[in-house]
Amino acid sequence: MNADAPVVRRDEVEATPPGGTPGGTSVAVLVSLNFPDLTPPVADLVRRFTGCALQTLADLGASYELFDTSSPLADPTAVTAHDRLLVLGGGDVSATCWGGSDDDVPNSYGVDRRADDDSIAAIRAAADAGVPVLAICRGAQLLNVTYGGTIVPDITDYVLHRGGPGEAMFLDEKVSLTPGTRLHDLFGTTRLTVRSGHHQAVDRVAEGFRVAAVADDGVVEAIEHPSKWLVGVQWHPEDDDGPEADRLRLFEAFLSGDPGRTD
Repeated sequence: MNADAPVVRRDEVEATPPGGTPGGTSVAVLVSLNFPDLTPPVADLVRRFTGCALQTLADLGASYELFDTSSPLADPTAVTAHDRLLVLGGGDVSATCWGGSDDDVPNSYGVDRRADDDSIAAIRAAADAGVPVLAICRGAQLLNVTYGGTIVPDITDYVLHRGGPGEAMFLDEKVSLTPGTRLHDLFGTTRLTVRSGHHQAVDRVAEGFRVAAVADDGVVEAIEHPSKWLVGVQWHPEDDDGPEADRLRLFEAFLSGDPGRTD
């Protein structure tokens, strides 16, 4: 990393108080607090989004352990010591993870193949152990890649998904939830307004998963496994500029482990 790049510290994102109730749910939280190409505005987003996610867990009575993939994880499978795995956003997933080339990705940002490998190992270990997984933005893409899916390298017509030059990166986006999916049942609607700021998304959906939400241009905005609690959303429920009620509904369902529909 550039020696002059900003640095996001753990103490800047930790919940206050740290949360956790006796016998309560424990969550492994996987995120790279720092990654290549990090700029001051993006560092502020990492602080705000990670802090909101951790504070939400604490406010709901869960305890958590932060697994920061900025540095190599000693044992990615250690996430299975927890009841849940939350995978947060960050830089792009390396195209080499799905058979592509990083040289062919326009607007590539924050690629760290070693962090990808640690994250994929942690996701697979959690899923194999029956640990529910909620994966957000980069996390949703990692979940898809873990099981053989691919990624749209760069969304050319980006206006629905992120702000343009000189504009705020994040915006409100309308997505359509697929009837019969866990997310549709959870929110009780086919249309949801979410906070988005992405230039990549799920392309070919991994075998065994299904599309749970799409944007108005057809871009995949969420995937889920029909029988396991493995859910990936491309949007950012942990953006505190978005609707708190929707964030709490999703996090509460994740913590409860309600398997939802299995058909």
